[in-house]
Amino acid sequence: MGFTPVDYKNYLQRKRMKVMEKGDAGAVLEYFQQKQIDDPSFFYAIQVDKDNQMTNMFWADGRSLVDYSVFRDVICFDTTYRINSYGRPFAPFIGVNHHKQTVIFGASLLYDETIESFKWLFQTFLSAMFGKQPMTILTDQDAAMANALASVMPETYHRLCMWHIYQNVAKHLSNVFNGLKSFGSDFSKCVYDYEEEEEFLAAWNNLLEKYDLVQNKWLQNLFKEREKWAMVYGRNTFCADMKSTQRSESMNGVLKKYLSSKYNLLRFFTHYEQVVAERRCKESKADFNMRQSTPILFADVTMLKEAAKSYTPEIFEIFQNEYKKWLSHAMFKCGEFGTVVEFRVVFKGKIEGRTIRFDSLDSTVRCSCKKFEFVGILCSHVLKVLNYYNIDVIHPRYILKR
Repeated sequence: MGFTPVDYKNYLQRKRMKVMEKGDAGAVLEYFQQKQIDDPSFFYAIQVDKDNQMTNMFWADGRSLVDYSVFRDVICFDTTYRINSYGRPFAPFIGVNHHKQTVIFGASLLYDETIESFKWLFQTFLSAMFGKQPMTILTDQDAAMANALASVMPETYHRLCMWHIYQNVAKHLSNVFNGLKSFGSDFSKCVYDYEEEEEFLAAWNNLLEKYDLVQNKWLQNLFKEREKWAMVYGRNTFCADMKSTQRSESMNGVLKKYLSSKYNLLRFFTHYEQVVAERRCKESKADFNMRQSTPILFADVTMLKEAAKSYTPEIFEIFQNEYKKWLSHAMFKCGEFGTVVEFRVVFKGKIEGRTIRFDSLDSTVRCSCKKFEFVGILCSHVLKVLNYYNIDVIHPRYILKR
């Protein structure tokens, strides 16, 4: 079959629940080998069990490897979609590009969702990507997956998909979640609103006491993983503004339109290729439109002109919206600490605000909202301070290479 000795050493110590038909197995291997002939950078790996039956498989073409080298800072990984009569979990590695579009780094078909399978997959993924770990990975609340990630990618920040968490909240706390509208609001505040850990912990304890959930086991377990979902812990890590694995699920939704349980694996690969090609075509069109057009500025100011040269149209729109916001902010100087000046910026008519520190020595600026750290775009609070100092050009350090 062409398997290497490493493949034999990595077999699974269990019998397959549904053995892949010999015709399918041979066709899959032939498909991968032909892809490698057509694209020398094409990478694939197949794991076999002790009976030499195919179990887990991963593949990525040359374009995926290049895309990962540019946009590998954050990826989504989801296994909720199963394909064809084998019931195999389909697990794509998904990212986001410079146009805020979905980009595909590779895909896998798994035999099961055990720690062993996930470890093999993540190790294989890193081998394909020359050992470069992502900065952040978003997944659902799967314990086996979490253990495998901690073992294989210790340098990667593991965040949990908020959509899955809310689904689990609705499931495990149905009486409170569906019966009291205020609970959803209070829970969301714990997730998103707090900038200091002490504030978050106080709000969480108040939530438990207010809704008589102090003894709830599911919430106790969720709290143990708070660093993976509460924004008070996650704002310092870049996520390209992604809070869920929605992009993975969106791709799965597209594949479902073309697939049926009666189709074989080759039919699946054909449709997968079509979906990937469509995504890349959209990126090419966006690149073309970017080169042929100029963003519309809401004001003739230097900062917006310079930003339009540096950002793609989609990113520029996000930045321009932040620029508009600072016009309605009020700003107060709080104090000076050597070369560092601290400001408080608030929306007019509101009490809540953000703390910004500006260092005149090197023009570095940090905001307590951490929008730049999490999204990659300077926030309106920072732009208010920069305007105060008559700085009308974004420093290169605040324009991400991606």
